[in-house]
Amino acid sequence: MHPESDANYTDEGPSRRKVLSGLGLAAAAVTMPAVARAATANASFGSQGFWNKEYVAKKGDVKLQLYRRRQSEPKAGDKALPVLIMVHGSSIGAMSSWDLNVPGAGEYNMMNVFSRFGYDVWAIDFEGYGKSDVTSGNSDIKSGVADLDAAFPTIAQETGSQKFHFMGESSGALRVAAFAAAHPERVDRILLGAYTYTGKDSPTLTERAKQVDFYRTHNRRPRPKEMIESIFTRDKPGTSDNRVAAAMVASELRFGDSVPTGTYLDMTAKLPIIEASLVKCPVLLARGQYDGIATEADILDFYSKLPNPDRQLSILPGLAHSLTLGLNRQLYWHVANAFLSMPKAQLV
Repeated sequence: MHPESDANYTDEGPSRRKVLSGLGLAAAAVTMPAVARAATANASFGSQGFWNKEYVAKKGDVKLQLYRRRQSEPKAGDKALPVLIMVHGSSIGAMSSWDLNVPGAGEYNMMNVFSRFGYDVWAIDFEGYGKSDVTSGNSDIKSGVADLDAAFPTIAQETGSQKFHFMGESSGALRVAAFAAAHPERVDRILLGAYTYTGKDSPTLTERAKQVDFYRTHNRRPRPKEMIESIFTRDKPGTSDNRVAAAMVASELRFGDSVPTGTYLDMTAKLPIIEASLVKCPVLLARGQYDGIATEADILDFYSKLPNPDRQLSILPGLAHSLTLGLNRQLYWHVANAFLSMPKAQLV
């Protein structure tokens, strides 16, 4: 979701960007990914003072947009930076999730923050979001794993790395966990923010499940201005700055006012998506104090079943569903960077 909302919208008519119906085939079923690099250096999406570049990866015939940011341009002979891939959720694409600039309100741009921490930062628009192709698919969790798989050759070639860190929020965290289970050889450390496991007793998912028939029969759902605004009041009003909602609306609606339904269907009808025992890499589970996407009991259940002893659970005060867009977002920056930069433990 990056952040998501669950206002009960009864208007199921087409939005400005046509709402596609029918479940269709998951994009993961298309041919093995080929990589096409169409790069634009110093692209307009980034903040000044950083080196930016855009790429296009291909999953079969589907074009997937990739964004990259570093403090400086990579040069031959430079020490490789750790690679961090940021993974958006159900309702908001990559740039609005991770590259959001909020005039007058301080730093909200996660690509900037983690570039300053010393990472080679990447983000991806999943199929049906942002600058990536809109198809007849519903961009579910399985499709997101295929998207990350398709992006891997480009990122590996450009960075020289074969294992990456991943940061996902909400359904983006589900995509990250599923990718880590499917491709453990490509994953270093992962951050699962605003995660849900079984969905048991989740206020958010209970409300969302009232529209499960719509998600089953439509591959896109309306995502108007009012829904984006309600992201910041759904769990606990007062945990975010009102200017963030305005910035999000301006950033995201340029890509249209509908988004795919796949992850909503997965989270209301198919949990658990991935068993904790299959996620073998180091894991940080982070959640806001007021997050309604899962109960603490549900998160503790997942945490207790993770097989790697290199694991952490952090509950962050004064935050709701979105860890990156709340007033206390710096708490998440701290625990995330501390986890990613931990020294390797000696085996005993």
